[in-house]
Amino acid sequence: MAIEKTFVKEGVKESEVESFLKREFKRAGYSHTEIHRTPVGTRIVVYANKPGLVIGRSGRRVNEITEEIKKKFDFENLMIDVREVRDPMLDANIVSDRVAAALERGINYKRVCNFYLDKVTEAGAVGIQINVAGKLAGAERSRYQKFHKGFVAHSGDYSERLVDKGYAQAMLKPGIVGIQVKIMRQMPREVEKKLEERAEEKTEEKVVEAEGKAGEVEGKEGEVKEAAEAKIKPEEVGEAIETGKEVEKAVEVEIEPEKKVKIEEKIVEAGDESEESVGEKKPAKKARKRRSKKTDSVKQESKG
Repeated sequence: MAIEKTFVKEGVKESEVESFLKREFKRAGYSHTEIHRTPVGTRIVVYANKPGLVIGRSGRRVNEITEEIKKKFDFENLMIDVREVRDPMLDANIVSDRVAAALERGINYKRVCNFYLDKVTEAGAVGIQINVAGKLAGAERSRYQKFHKGFVAHSGDYSERLVDKGYAQAMLKPGIVGIQVKIMRQMPREVEKKLEERAEEKTEEKVVEAEGKAGEVEGKEGEVKEAAEAKIKPEEVGEAIETGKEVEKAVEVEIEPEKKVKIEEKIVEAGDESEESVGEKKPAKKARKRRSKKTDSVKQESKG
């Protein structure tokens, strides 16, 4: 047998083991397996969200599965190791299985996909893409729908190293619906450096803008103070006081002493006249009072 055929045969065997374990440990949140061949024997590492369901009570479940794999796939000295998936929302296989289970329960595919987009990004993923194809929402024709959030590399070295891919199938009444999930767990270092440089440039620009605004505000405050000082200066206040004193002096100089005496005499005469007028008005008031008394007496006699 050629060497190429042996590699092909081993690859087919690994895929069959993968599908067998996925069926057996579906309820345990099965993720994937790793097969390691050593001189002593073959070791299979099973990654699951609930390792307790894989192991079973006192390891019975694991022992049963090892015996079945030995008989079906002709493995010698087989050992199965179970490991827990710490964060199931960052595992593409677990997410795809959950999406398929939700679709089989009858939940709308758009609602399910958007829900897991948010959950995966909240768990710390850089980006996620979910592709759903088949007879969706009871339609007669098959449809292809893509849901995307964040950054996901689709080609090159980044997609091979940093992107986790998972596949699942949902058995619906109209037909089978295929689900593909791609999760990018971390950002490449080169991209991180570029993003950091851009963030630093933006922060520097913001600082420069803030300093410019602060300078403008200070300049406006200085202009306001200068305008206020320009309106009323202490020198002008002193000049106004001096001018007021000069006016008083000029008034005193213009009025001669003879004129002052005449003005005072006129003021005294005006006061005497006012007193006389007041004295003349008093008897008039008395006469009025007498008349009012006479009229009252006349009225009383007429009544009597």
